[in-house]
Amino acid sequence: MLKIVLHQPEIPPNTGNIIRLCANTGCSLHLIEPLGFELNDKRMRRAGLDYREFASVEVYPNLASFCRRNDDPRLFCITTKGTTPYHQVNYRAGDAIVFGSETKGLPPELLAATPAHQRIRIPMREGSRSLNLSNAAAIVVYEGLRQLGFDKLT
Repeated sequence: MLKIVLHQPEIPPNTGNIIRLCANTGCSLHLIEPLGFELNDKRMRRAGLDYREFASVEVYPNLASFCRRNDDPRLFCITTKGTTPYHQVNYRAGDAIVFGSETKGLPPELLAATPAHQRIRIPMREGSRSLNLSNAAAIVVYEGLRQLGFDKLT
């Protein structure tokens, strides 16, 4: 399955929605600190409903720790500055899709260290800034799952 990585998320309902996405798809969720909220935040719990117990969620102090603990997965960084549209990537089980914080996106040094073909984007109208984090995660995850044949999903 795919790994969803949220780098320093700030808005609890977005993370709650993504927990629900993970519970329903079998993807795992990996949160990179610092978080802009507590994991027991009532707004996150409300958005995630009772799906938290059905999702694999782990927290890491930094992205390097995530990579070490997950056998250095292939990383795809979602960015409006990406050159490769998300649907032109050939996803593999175990790939990690990395999303930045809602207000800052991904750090420039992380993007600079990521190969250009792994900096991916979701096409939008010219002049648009970005999509909601949980919507963007759902778009990219379902394309990856489609390519993987919706393995274990009915």
